[in-house]
Amino acid sequence: MQNPVPFTDNVRDLSNYDGYQFEFHCERCGNGYRSAFVRDKMEMGRSALRAVGSFFGGKLQDLSHSAEQWRYNRATNSPAKDKALEAAVTEISPSFRQCRGCGDWMCAAQCWNDEIGQCLRCSPSVAEEISRAQADAQRRQIWDKATEVNWTGDLDLETRAKVSCSSCGSKVDGGKFCSSCGSPLALAVTCGGCGSTANKPGAVFCSDCGTRL
Repeated sequence: MQNPVPFTDNVRDLSNYDGYQFEFHCERCGNGYRSAFVRDKMEMGRSALRAVGSFFGGKLQDLSHSAEQWRYNRATNSPAKDKALEAAVTEISPSFRQCRGCGDWMCAAQCWNDEIGQCLRCSPSVAEEISRAQADAQRRQIWDKATEVNWTGDLDLETRAKVSCSSCGSKVDGGKFCSSCGSPLALAVTCGGCGSTANKPGAVFCSDCGTRL
């Protein structure tokens, strides 16, 4: 009776027609390891059989079709593949630990808490948690302190801010005059009828009395 194949839920099959290879990934950080590629020793003989069968025909060709059918079946029900998977698990397993808290497979190098015997998700490192909490508190305190400072004391908030000069089209960072051509950024359009200065540059009629500007 053949031994059962060890079961893992963090494996990806990379096998192809030439051989077998598997990739195992950590279920916390996503990093992984690939097993060594194991070439199928019988594939070369089957390739030769298919070549001879296609050349001579007859029974040899029937044998070549059987070999080709084996290629399609190998993906799911191949004893050779089960053996290769078992060997890959044996090869890679020293690099992983299965957490008894959550049941996930974790890489021993980055995501395993040796002191507790569980993954870092179930039993985080105390030093790392303290450092993370300190950094988060510092970030929040910086934001709180920044809101206490008056950042608008030297800004003109009563004049409509301009991002481009209406005379030369250059980009500006505020102020009353363009730094490229010296033109005033806040152009006053005075209505000759009512004297209103609320009209925007380029307006044809006054928005207050309708007089043509």
